[in-house]
Amino acid sequence: MNENSWENVPEKVEDWFGFVYRITCISNGKKYIGKKQFFSNTKKPPLKGKKRSRRVVKESDWKSYYGSSNDLKLDLEKYGKENFKREILELSTCKWESAYLELMWQLKESAILRDDYYNGIINIRLNGPPKALVEKYKKDI
Repeated sequence: MNENSWENVPEKVEDWFGFVYRITCISNGKKYIGKKQFFSNTKKPPLKGKKRSRRVVKESDWKSYYGSSNDLKLDLEKYGKENFKREILELSTCKWESAYLELMWQLKESAILRDDYYNGIINIRLNGPPKALVEKYKKDI
């Protein structure tokens, strides 16, 4: 398996904000659920003689990303990247949706309660949803 391969990558990543993923260690069966953006916005200082700062959109490190869990990072060193399966579980259209879907997947799989997950904390800050997404997620109630 190519170490930079993800399962379920959309044809055009430009059409999406980010995704919720699961990383599984093939050697010990432990999993990690997280979220990642395809692109990031960077603010740069204004050009000489201008007043407005510049915004630059660039691709994130999603192709080589393996999660933020310290325990997961230790196992990556121990077992090697070739012993990890990375899969995209769900795509998101905005920052709010990414956070919401990550939380839903972590709760659905009881990641915080199980010993076979690297997830040790669910740390989320989530305001009300954008109006466009209210109807889409009302079915979850």
